[in-house]
Order: sequence, then structure tokens, then C-alpha cells
Amino acid sequence: MFSDVEAHGILAQIVMNDRSSTHATLLARLATGGDDAWTEFASQYGALIRGFARRRGFSDADCDDVLQDTLLALSKAMPAFKYDPSKGLFRSYLKTVVVHIVCRKSFQKGAPGRLEDVDAMTRTALGDSEVEQSWESQWRQYHQERAMRTIASEFNEQDVSAFEQYAVAGVEATHVASALGISVDQVYQAKSRITKRLSQIIAAQIQDEG
Repeated sequence: MFSDVEAHGILAQIVMNDRSSTHATLLARLATGGDDAWTEFASQYGALIRGFARRRGFSDADCDDVLQDTLLALSKAMPAFKYDPSKGLFRSYLKTVVVHIVCRKSFQKGAPGRLEDVDAMTRTALGDSEVEQSWESQWRQYHQERAMRTIASEFNEQDVSAFEQYAVAGVEATHVASALGISVDQVYQAKSRITKRLSQIIAAQIQDEG
């Protein structure tokens, strides 16, 4: 939806304020093993997990496998999981789990070796700046796409279209105004209002996520 540069511009200040809050209710429900909680988790984080696997070169089918393996790994870990913000954010914990599964699947597709090799691959990957960039880029995209769904429900179609064409696609404001039958000033106003609201929504999502 947005380029990494544009995404960074929208999220830069928000990410700096990302601290220790957590999606506590969902995590607590996951720990009890409720099917509805896992369905909600898959719905909320599925695109993030699949998207990261796709960035690492996996096929759609393998991306689905990574998601399922992540859910399985979390289902085993959650009963004993204690969220401690002082030890890191939930998204960092999730990244570690997903990176390990991606490494394991990559290992399984390669030459035979020992299980310990997967752990070594995971440690190396977690320290790799390219892997970190892939995760952060996908995380930003995930939050933007979630936020834009809320934007679509809060603003009229004309304003959303003006924002997407002018602020996202980079079409000249005069061309956008002409195509939508509105004034150039309305295009600017749509961008201003939606950009402000988008930042608020993403901030709330991050605060809720932890």
C-alpha cells in the first residue's frame, strides 16, 4: 500500500512511543486454549506472518504452513506464557517464533543436518539486519492495512479515494480533483484529515498490541 519510506514517515513518531502495553485479554484467552481466541489471533496476525514468510521467498502454500506452524508453536507455549513487558514487546516474541519456523522450513528444504543447526540458523537470522528490516517492513504494512480498513468505515468513499490517489499513489492533486469532481482544496483536506486519523488509529493499534 505505502512504500517503506512513506510508511516510515507515518509511523516514525508512533514507533518511538511503542512501550510495554499488551493485548492482554487476547493473550489470556490464548493461554486457556479457546478456539475462538485462536481464530481471532489468526485473523489479526495471519497477514503479518504470511507476509513475512513471503518476503523470505516462500510460496503461498508454504506461507500458510508457516502460519499453521506458528499457531501450533504458540498453542504449546501459551499455557506457560507470562507476558513481561520488561523483557520485550509481544511482537518481538512473535518475531522470534516466526523466524524460528521460517528457518526450520528453510532447513527442511535444504540438505539433511541436525536439529541444532536450525537453532543456529535462528540465532543468526535474528541478528541479521535484512531479516529485521523484512519483519519491520511487514509489521508496518500490517498496521497500515488494518488502519485503512477503519478509515474506509469512517470516511466517505470520495475522501478515501482522494487520499489513496493523492497521498498514496502520488497522483497530482489537480488530476485527482478533476477525476473525482471535487476541488483541489477538498483533496488537500481529505489528505490532512485522513493522515491525522490514520496516525491515531495506528497509535491505538500499537498501544493495544504491546
